Amino acid sequence: IRRGDCYEINFCQEFYAAGVVMDPLSAYTQLTSISPNPFSALYRLEDKWLLCASPERFLCKKNSTLISQPIKGTSKRNTDQDIDKRNKESLYNSTKDRSENVMIVDLVRNDLSKVCREGTVKVDELFGIYSFPQVHQMISTISGEIDDSVSFEEIIRATFPMGSMTGAPKRRVMQLIEQYERTKRGLFSGAVGYLSPDGNFDFNVVIRSLFYNDTSNYLSLSAGSGITFYSDPELEWQECIMKIDAIGKLFQRT
Repeated sequence: IRRGDCYEINFCQEFYAAGVVMDPLSAYTQLTSISPNPFSALYRLEDKWLLCASPERFLCKKNSTLISQPIKGTSKRNTDQDIDKRNKESLYNSTKDRSENVMIVDLVRNDLSKVCREGTVKVDELFGIYSFPQVHQMISTISGEIDDSVSFEEIIRATFPMGSMTGAPKRRVMQLIEQYERTKRGLFSGAVGYLSPDGNFDFNVVIRSLFYNDTSNYLSLSAGSGITFYSDPELEWQECIMKIDAIGKLFQRT
């Protein structure tokens, strides 16, 4: 960042354990009970499982409208209502979180403009604060209108990977992620969703997730945070731990 390579980078790290024996279906049920989120998903490919409790939408197409809702900005929930309200207000007023969020909003606007009709891309909501069981999140909504002639493949090529899990500028940040992150992300920070026969679709961002191999009994979860010039390393670390808190509660139960 100091060299001018990028403005913001979403740096992620893996937490893992070997020799874990568990029932993925039961674990997913418990995870979504502890942390019910609008973009949860259970996905299996042979012996590999994804248990996802994601609060974030990557991209949705509703008829001629494309919608993206990146998350940048996180604050912990508190059982004390007054403290919880202050945490929520503090997140909304945070200069750092707003700067992170608006950088990604600009990136998403640019991505959508590659496939949407000229002049139709707009920010429907900026710095919206949404409350989930474990955290408050700062979410912005960007949309644009698209012609029927634009294919699903063209849309994905223009917008994936999502800006909230890369950074800005996207291409350079992806090179830095490849250089500095110690493990490959795999499906983490990818997307799971559906594509309907009428061409509509809805995809999440794979975060707040467990990855489990029921042959090797390898369990993995990853978390990341947006790093900018003004970031405090200790606070970024605490944010990562906060994001996997629900998964920690799952293992306390078991």
